[in-house]
Amino acid sequence: MLLDTKFLDLKFESNNRVLKIGKGKPYRLLSIEGIESGEYEIYTTDNVMGDGITVTNRRIKHRSIILEVEYTGNNQELERPKLANFFNLYNSGKLIINYQGTERLINYIVESYKAKSKKLYEPFKFLVALICPNPFFQNIYETKEEVAIWRGAFEFPLELSEEGIEIGFREPSLIVNVYNAGDVACGMKIQFKALATVVNPSLFNVNNREYFKINKTMEAGEVITVTTHFQNKRVELNKNGVVSNAFNWIDLNSTFLQLEPGDNLLRYDADNGIDNLEVSIYYTPQYLGV
Repeated sequence: MLLDTKFLDLKFESNNRVLKIGKGKPYRLLSIEGIESGEYEIYTTDNVMGDGITVTNRRIKHRSIILEVEYTGNNQELERPKLANFFNLYNSGKLIINYQGTERLINYIVESYKAKSKKLYEPFKFLVALICPNPFFQNIYETKEEVAIWRGAFEFPLELSEEGIEIGFREPSLIVNVYNAGDVACGMKIQFKALATVVNPSLFNVNNREYFKINKTMEAGEVITVTTHFQNKRVELNKNGVVSNAFNWIDLNSTFLQLEPGDNLLRYDADNGIDNLEVSIYYTPQYLGV
């Protein structure tokens, strides 16, 4: 079932420029394909000595999005060259789709742009074809979960007592449930921050028993950020504002953890100084379609 174009608003962002298509805009969306579920590919082998087949692998192919648009404004001849430049073959950008209040984002490169109008005085229409190497739509904003953190407890007006003042308190739980609302597993950024000396910080996935560990004694103020996204795996140390590669401190049995759809129970730890450790997780759920 195709989505009704009346409820779709599109925003293209490319090279610090923005193009909006939808209700109330001079650009009217006539049709769009490729924003629902993507194309699947299943790899199999024949069972020579038995019935049926064996599934060896499954994947989702890149996404193709094709849209037809009509320009309803009064500057048709001025818009033609602008559009050809905006949807240049060498341009890439991100497409934000709003469908009845739900927004999703996907990155694209331009595959083709073609003007459809054949007569000078008829409404100007054009076709755009996009390729999305990463086939998944994402939330617009990144989600942050604080696994281990000190909470401030200092408030005004301030009342002094013989028992003293509580400046802050440590969250009591070592485990947090990170909920991935997306359709597929997604990577994340894991941020280890040392408030004082921390020895070998780690994050453990209670569900599948996998973990990621840094074999390093962290000093006060140091921040190690682990990025586990597909085709974008990094480990970086920020020390006094200077960022450097920290891959050499990865424990050899570590796994670049992924967040499965639904609940993910994660536990932080350290060989020593666990109360000096703050852990934050940043992630963006991924969806099969709008």
